[in-house]
Amino acid sequence: MPHIALLHETDWSGWRQAARHLALANVEPDDVTWSVGGTGDELPEASGGFSLPRALVDLAALAIQAREKERFGLLYSLVWRAHGGEKVIDDTTDPDLVLARRLALSVRAEAHRMRTSLRFMPVEAADGRTRQAPRYLGWYAPLHFVLPANAQLIARRFPDLTWSIVTPDGAAHWGTWRNPQEGNTQEGNPQELRFGAGKRSIEDDATLRAWWDQFGADLLADATPGTSVPEAEALDERPRPPDLPPLGPVVVEGARDPVLARTAREAMNCERCPLYAPATQTVFGEGPRGAGVMFIGEQPGDQEDVIGRPFVGPAGQVMDRAMEEAGIDRRTVYVTNAVKHFKFTPRGKRRIHQNPDVSEIEVCNFWLDKEREAVRPKLLVILGGSAARAVMRRAVTISRERGRPITLPDGQMAFVTVHPSYLLRLPDEAAKRREYAAFVRDLRAVAELMAAM
Repeated sequence: MPHIALLHETDWSGWRQAARHLALANVEPDDVTWSVGGTGDELPEASGGFSLPRALVDLAALAIQAREKERFGLLYSLVWRAHGGEKVIDDTTDPDLVLARRLALSVRAEAHRMRTSLRFMPVEAADGRTRQAPRYLGWYAPLHFVLPANAQLIARRFPDLTWSIVTPDGAAHWGTWRNPQEGNTQEGNPQELRFGAGKRSIEDDATLRAWWDQFGADLLADATPGTSVPEAEALDERPRPPDLPPLGPVVVEGARDPVLARTAREAMNCERCPLYAPATQTVFGEGPRGAGVMFIGEQPGDQEDVIGRPFVGPAGQVMDRAMEEAGIDRRTVYVTNAVKHFKFTPRGKRRIHQNPDVSEIEVCNFWLDKEREAVRPKLLVILGGSAARAVMRRAVTISRERGRPITLPDGQMAFVTVHPSYLLRLPDEAAKRREYAAFVRDLRAVAELMAAM
């Protein structure tokens, strides 16, 4: 039974080489074990080659970044079957393909979240290893192994800045490095991306500079050039440049209300309306304990249904970008939906969104009320008509109620605006630009209300 030891968690070229040799040598997936690090067996002799559908290669390049220990074997199983002639990429009900796509979507959502949420602060490069200052330091704790691909992308987008991104899994450093033969960094030396060890935690902004003073030199000293990772995907929007000011205060990870966590577990088994049956899972809200603001949308979309997190698909990416332009840090707010299951109509291989009806909204108010009671936000940002009906218990004309604070009977303040998916449905680019600018203006008004709370 061959044992394949990959160099690191995102050893894309190592995995591809092993998968090719194993498939050509007719080694079945169940006969292979995979690990990261250590010593593996020699790859079997193999000659010739074969081609795979581009969609399968792209899927594997994302899914290999998932924090799932069985992913290497899962992806090799798909390669093995495709090599044997199966059109596995076309069978949307295939269990292995469904799982791989779920992993890939989750990775894509987390990569997007890291790009838009990553916070940087300038730190002086006082250790003498670089001549460029300041170095921008960013910290992020990703759910998946998305640091290498994102670091490559940020380096390409912002080649003239010097930065380090530190995570619990590892660190990425971009800068001009000392030439060992010269003894110092030389003018004109190319910028280079290096990877090294990470650190488990950074508590908050107040300790960030002192943390770098203590550990930064060691991190830079241990960084080594070159690593084999999947290439960064094409993006819908730019990542945050390191020289932007921070968005706001850090919310400590893990500060989730225990009552809310228990309610979320209960909601996973909800069968209060028929929407649970075709949906993949319940998609509950997420955000820090005691968030002063709650964003409420309509329902999960296709990607949210697969991944299990709210606002991670195309509409969520529009909202994230608009929130950043408005100066709102998504990590400081609670984000949820009025309806917790995806309502759709199957159309071939696609699942087409359907608006929830009044009865479905009213039934699901049970869970939204639980969230409001646990989080106790001072401000509800209502995104679209379905969310407005859920909160106000009546039909709401968005154009009439939009853009102004509304005091609710329980004393909470509400602010109505459009749902970001509305921007995606507009027919032409001019209308999209105009309405996106209006959406950002609404969110800037929300930011002003947040500052006054």
